[in-house]
Order: sequence, then structure tokens, then C-alpha cells
Amino acid sequence: MPLFAFLGVIIAQRLLELRLAERNRRAALAKGAREYGRGHYPLFFLLHAGWLFGLAVEGRRANGGRPARGWPAPFAVWLGAQGLRYWAIASLRGQWNTRILIIPGAERVRRGPYRWFSHPNYAAVALELPAAALTFGAWRTAVLSSLLNALVLGLVRLPDEERALRAYARFPERPAN
Repeated sequence: MPLFAFLGVIIAQRLLELRLAERNRRAALAKGAREYGRGHYPLFFLLHAGWLFGLAVEGRRANGGRPARGWPAPFAVWLGAQGLRYWAIASLRGQWNTRILIIPGAERVRRGPYRWFSHPNYAAVALELPAAALTFGAWRTAVLSSLLNALVLGLVRLPDEERALRAYARFPERPAN
């Protein structure tokens, strides 16, 4: 697949995911949800936009927009990451979001990949960023986006999300249906 077709697939995914997230956000707010970590949310837009830009520029320079030598391995990782992300989204159902929202009385999801670890969607992104870049030989983009993602997740997002997940215990009442 040529680079710009690949980028088109990724951008279409992100736009559809943002649409789903917004629909789920409105439904959660209608149930009295509280948002955590609102201030860091724009960092993810910058991170992903920078990743896409780096992938476009470096992937074009490295191989003229064609997949790099050995591309099937990173592409297979990228496909696996997509499977993990959509399994996480399907497991969370209407609770999935790109934001951190806690609905009073909602139960923490423990099905799908959430049976084994707390943040499968973040694992999917951590795999996806370098795998997509390496598919097109954009190794600088792979390294930089991975490092920035790890910093934003480790220092900002995960602490906020863990605080929010602990809030489930502080909301014993069930939401009205």
C-alpha cells in the first residue's frame, strides 16, 4: 500500500473514532459523568498530528512513499495493534472514549482485553506508532513518537486515568436509566 493511502486509512480511522468518542461523551455526560485530565487532551492531538506529519515526510524521503524493505513485519504489528484497539473499543462498548470520563455508579469493565490489563488501548497505540512508521522506513518518526507517547502517557495520562478509575469506589449510587 502506498504511503498516502496508508495515511488516508489512519486519518479515516481517527475521524471515525473521534465521532464515536463524541457520541459516547455526550451519553456519559447525560448520565452525570465527570471528566478527568481535560487539560492534557490537546497533547494527544499534537502527538498524533506530529506522528502523521513525521510519517508522511520521512516515509516519503526514505522510500519515495513505498513500504520499506522488511515491511511485512512492522505492518503485521500495526495490524495486530488495530485488532487490539478495536477489541478494547468493543469491550468498553458505550464507555469507550478518547477522554477520561467516569459515570457515577458504572462498573469498571473487566471483559475482553481488560481481563488481563488495564490499558489495552494505550498498548495498541504504543505498538501502532512505531510499527506504522517502520513500515515505511521512518525510523526517526518511530523513535520520537514512541518516546513522546511514553512521556505523555507515563507522566500525565496514566496518573490521571488511575485517579479517575479509583473514583469508581467514590460513586456508589447507580445512574438513573
